[in-house]
Amino acid sequence: MAGELPDNAKLVFGEHVDRAAEFVRLLEEHGVERGLIGPREVDKIWDRHVLNSAVIEELFDQNARVVDVGSGAGLPGVPLAIARPDLRITLLEPMARRIAWLEEVKERLALDNVTVLRGRAEEGPIRAQLKNCDVVTARAVAPLEKLAKWCLPLLKGGGQMVALKGERAQEELDRDGVAVGRVGGVNGRVVVVGADVLEVPTTVLIVERQTRRDR
Repeated sequence: MAGELPDNAKLVFGEHVDRAAEFVRLLEEHGVERGLIGPREVDKIWDRHVLNSAVIEELFDQNARVVDVGSGAGLPGVPLAIARPDLRITLLEPMARRIAWLEEVKERLALDNVTVLRGRAEEGPIRAQLKNCDVVTARAVAPLEKLAKWCLPLLKGGGQMVALKGERAQEELDRDGVAVGRVGGVNGRVVVVGADVLEVPTTVLIVERQTRRDR
């Protein structure tokens, strides 16, 4: 069952594993009925969703300011917030019913390092409020070209967009690399994380926002 505590969860979350288990329980209980996950995903919540999200924490500097764009069910933002209480994470989501869910999760799990914000990354007021972040992350939101247009303006120079992607991440980078460069993205690369704790490790696309030195 998805509710059983896997050994690799203890490795990833350490002393915070009970909080992660409560998040999984909430997704099991409410995820399908609230349109957050598909019915076939219930038995895969730990590995495919929660642990898959949490292992990217190794890419983040201490006390980083992070925006999770299109947070949806809270992925990857909530697992990151649990695994790394030092991170300051904004869960950005446009849909009211998902905002309600994220607010409930924040309160239930007492995630003091999380802010829930309704809006879209491309909106002017949102850009003004969230600008100069250290990291913007996203999971299953949009193709790389579109994602870069939305996310890079939120970053400080040298900040990173960390997009969770599948096995075709390099193909996506090859296809959209020129377009990403046009909107200020540099040093695009594919990184695999979590190979030591996950049967299927997490593949991420990292793009940095251009600094003045890069120009």
